[in-house]
Amino acid sequence: MKKLLAVVMAGLMTLALAACGGTGGSDELNVGVFYYTYSDTYISSVRTALDAELTEAGITFQNYDGNSNQTTQNEQIDTAIAQGTNLLIVNIVTSGSVDASQAIVDKAEAAGIPVIFFNRAVEPDEEEGVVLGSYDQCAFVGTDAPEAGHMQGQMIGDYVVANYDAVDLNGDGVISYAMFMGQLGNVEAIYRTQYAVEDANATLTAAGYPELEYFDASNTDKYQVDQDGNWSATAANNYMTTNLSQYNESSGNMIELVICNNDGMAEGVISALNDRGYNLGDGSSTTIPVFGVDATDAAKQLIADGKMTGTIKQDAEGMASAIAHLTKNVQAGSELMADTDSYNISPNVSNKIYIPYGVYTGE
Repeated sequence: MKKLLAVVMAGLMTLALAACGGTGGSDELNVGVFYYTYSDTYISSVRTALDAELTEAGITFQNYDGNSNQTTQNEQIDTAIAQGTNLLIVNIVTSGSVDASQAIVDKAEAAGIPVIFFNRAVEPDEEEGVVLGSYDQCAFVGTDAPEAGHMQGQMIGDYVVANYDAVDLNGDGVISYAMFMGQLGNVEAIYRTQYAVEDANATLTAAGYPELEYFDASNTDKYQVDQDGNWSATAANNYMTTNLSQYNESSGNMIELVICNNDGMAEGVISALNDRGYNLGDGSSTTIPVFGVDATDAAKQLIADGKMTGTIKQDAEGMASAIAHLTKNVQAGSELMADTDSYNISPNVSNKIYIPYGVYTGE
């Protein structure tokens, strides 16, 4: 009887441990990965890399396409939690919105599960830590937003100084530029738009050249924005096609340089230029310098083909690896930010990881 009782008790203890196991093993962790949209080229690169990382770790996960709609993403998160998802990985639709990100944190906290935000800011700089500091099972993996703009501005300034006469197609001594912003209100887009021009101008004036001049004097914003907020090649292509119908070599006012906040828009611009006989990469056509951000595979190929000048690498694999590291911490039952000393951590917010940018010109 004693032996039988011991067996029964051992069985009950095993069941109890299984019930309390939570996210202690790979077969128990159920991850929901929520993307702001699948159509973003850079985000697609992150998704591919993260899928591989999670699969290799034996972690069960499901991806969701928010299709650039915050309400859709919120509903997807609600459904996932109701179906047993116990870790949220969120590429938030409404970048930089405290209200939108706090609502997701509140959902996670109410369910008692961790949430990892990535790529798109969850709060503006002036409110840094408001959301990320509100829940101890919350973290962010992204980039230092101003860094890309500063790097791009330096790259543009250096290039123009080294190639001024070739870039100045009409020989008027001033370089005419176009700027494709991406998304209004997006922290990354704001800083890239600002610093790409400011830093390029600082380099130019230091070398004795005039500042860049926006091609359309009637546009006081000095940028064109994707109204759908998708940073899309289509939007940039449409804008550039329209621009070139009025601003061209025949009219003596050709756009001489193009700055894009991401490589998708750079692709659209280059397509429009190709249609006009520019940037063909054949050695005989005129090449308008086009700069982007992300260093997508498509952009790298355009640079290799001589159709695009340069980009700033946003490390999709590095971002996916950092997200996977935090996910594995949850899988192991460790603290969310365990063993992250090797990463660049924000000096202001201890659960905010920065993945560094880098210049890419194909060299």
